[in-house]
Amino acid sequence: MPIDLNAAFLPVRIAVLTISDTRTLADDRSGDTLIARLTEAGHVLAERRIVKDDADTIVARLHALIDDPEVDCIITTGGTGVTGRDVTPEAIERVADKMIPGFGELFRWLSFKTIGTSTVQSRACACVTRGTYIFALPGSTGAVKDGWDGILKDQLDSRHKPCNFVELMPRLLER
Repeated sequence: MPIDLNAAFLPVRIAVLTISDTRTLADDRSGDTLIARLTEAGHVLAERRIVKDDADTIVARLHALIDDPEVDCIITTGGTGVTGRDVTPEAIERVADKMIPGFGELFRWLSFKTIGTSTVQSRACACVTRGTYIFALPGSTGAVKDGWDGILKDQLDSRHKPCNFVELMPRLLER
């Protein structure tokens, strides 16, 4: 889609949460990939953290980030599968004001081109809560690339036309 080069770029302050019982900052390749892409695009890394696959822990961290005025957006990686420890979508539903179903639908459509029918195992999702966007991506580097390159790079660019998530930020708290 077109980028209006005459419009001003507005950097988004993004927190990255890797949801995993086994990863550390030293081996979090999906988090590294996401951070490289978002900073290359001109955005600000507001926080990076690894959170255990525990719904209560994820919810608590999400609430803290949602309430942080220095965070506009949260992107999680991991915990979106179908195994017993995959609880990221459930945690996000617990904090969501409004779900953004098109994000998961589009993610799976894009991912189908890369991994075929295995994409049905993904429960990638998104919501907006108290003025903060939350996007949940699967934990593989390929999924992070699909989600960022295919959706978030454009939707978090204030110059993307015909519309983008950034231009809606001032209106997210309207009632």
